[in-house]
Amino acid sequence: MTNETIEDTTEKPAEVADDDVRILAFLCNWCSYAGADLAGVSRMQYPPNVRDIRVMCTGTISPYFVLKAFQEGIDGVLIAGCHIGDCHYGKGNYATAKRFRVLEDLLTSIGVDPRRIRLEWVSAAEGAKFQQVITDFTEQVRQAGRSPLGRKGGGQA
Repeated sequence: MTNETIEDTTEKPAEVADDDVRILAFLCNWCSYAGADLAGVSRMQYPPNVRDIRVMCTGTISPYFVLKAFQEGIDGVLIAGCHIGDCHYGKGNYATAKRFRVLEDLLTSIGVDPRRIRLEWVSAAEGAKFQQVITDFTEQVRQAGRSPLGRKGGGQA
């Protein structure tokens, strides 16, 4: 038997540069999270600086959590859910759409650039759309620059 080196061919997640923007994505369990999963298993490439949080419904996302994300130094927040009319809980995405408009106004009034927050509807079958949304939103947040609220802890999100 010979001593051969076995090379690890598994892909490792891409590292996020400390100076790159950080994005937090709240994803609906039934549609957007499944769309993200489809993008992943289809090996679609998109920026690695997004951290996903799976929620059962976007209707459960409190504006407090979005504000807290910015307070903790996140540079952009994406909320993605089922298409209007396709919510597994009936009207969660309608509530999200209403709440989002108020949240946008609130963030603008406290000086947060509106380019830092985005609401999208992505179904489970739309892996390519998820990839495009993440790519476009990351570029949009990069144009806005790092959050003026800064980063806590200096580590990765």
